[in-house]
Amino acid sequence: MLSDPQIAVAVAVVALITFACRILPFALLRGRRRSPLLEFLSHAMPLGVMVVLVAYTLSGVGAAPASWAPAVCGIGATAGLHLWRGSIALSLIGGTGAYVALSLLLA
Repeated sequence: MLSDPQIAVAVAVVALITFACRILPFALLRGRRRSPLLEFLSHAMPLGVMVVLVAYTLSGVGAAPASWAPAVCGIGATAGLHLWRGSIALSLIGGTGAYVALSLLLA
């Protein structure tokens, strides 16, 4: 069992690593806004992220409606919101909300 000081050190280390991982891309990309690689990634990454999220969502789907209905609803809500508003944040939050709400209703 960890003592309180050990837990505090672990939390501090994790917080420092998390902060560094969040700030590092901005520090590395400073002055490289017109890079062909960044141009490609800015167009390819949103689709790639969505494909990974759909695959992860469908990985545990079974034959029971309580299993596949929330996944289909969440994916549909995400796609619909993105097509309607074009906002990645809105579509991800809305799709996640639809998935969680239906999961709780069918549980």
